[in-house]
Amino acid sequence: MILRTVVELRTQVAAWKAEGHSVGVVPTMGALHEGHLSLARVAKRDCGRVITTIFVNPKQFNNPDDLLKYPRTEENDAILLATAGVDTVFAPRVEEVYPAGFVTTVSVGGVSAPLEGALRPGHFDGVATVVTKLLGMSQADRAYFGQKDWQQLQMVRQLVRDLNLNVEIIGCETVRDPDGLAMSSRNQRLTAEGRRKAPALYAAMLSAARQFRNGKPLDEVLAQAKAAVLGEGFDSVEYIEIVDADMLGPIIDSTRSLRMLAAAWVDDVRLIDNIVV
Repeated sequence: MILRTVVELRTQVAAWKAEGHSVGVVPTMGALHEGHLSLARVAKRDCGRVITTIFVNPKQFNNPDDLLKYPRTEENDAILLATAGVDTVFAPRVEEVYPAGFVTTVSVGGVSAPLEGALRPGHFDGVATVVTKLLGMSQADRAYFGQKDWQQLQMVRQLVRDLNLNVEIIGCETVRDPDGLAMSSRNQRLTAEGRRKAPALYAAMLSAARQFRNGKPLDEVLAQAKAAVLGEGFDSVEYIEIVDADMLGPIIDSTRSLRMLAAAWVDDVRLIDNIVV
């Protein structure tokens, strides 16, 4: 079942809750892969009813060409979601989410500022705005996000805490191909040669994390990781950093959880990844 309007969605959710069901939501932009389906299966395990949203959110794209190129495969996505036990797909049109006269922006400070926030001004404002809307539209009890977008996940958690939203945010493990490449809708745009090179990012990160744990200085570890990625044929490395896992800032207390985050370009496709350090 594909719903297009907020009225339809809320009517369905109200009926489910009247029957005593808990409701989970999995927000996506479509072009689904096993990573998305794994989120849907976890949601189905936890909740009586599950919604997956499919909406290519124009407000989170800095580059208009990137928005145009983003793959749209709704018909196939709906078939895949049915196999994962999803009860309803919510696929609104842009004017349903951002009607005429829409002027509100949700902005989260702190965790949104470094890394992706610095490189893609306005991106997280677009994400925060649409996530706030989707959570409100769906009235879900739990929302499921992948850990591949680690900074986004931390931003959503901050958003929910700060605004006292009545929803539990569940972060699920990154799903990888057998060679280690983190699954992403953008991987569909890689050529065969780009796909061959792409796993080098994850491999370099694993090596860097191991060296850091063994006591090698941080600057040396990161420089070596960047050189390794470029040496495997990547076009550029935007960042490879080890940061506080929760706040995404510099390492101040080494007893806190740490995370390595990376963004790099190969074959004109931007890949991001992160791992525990």
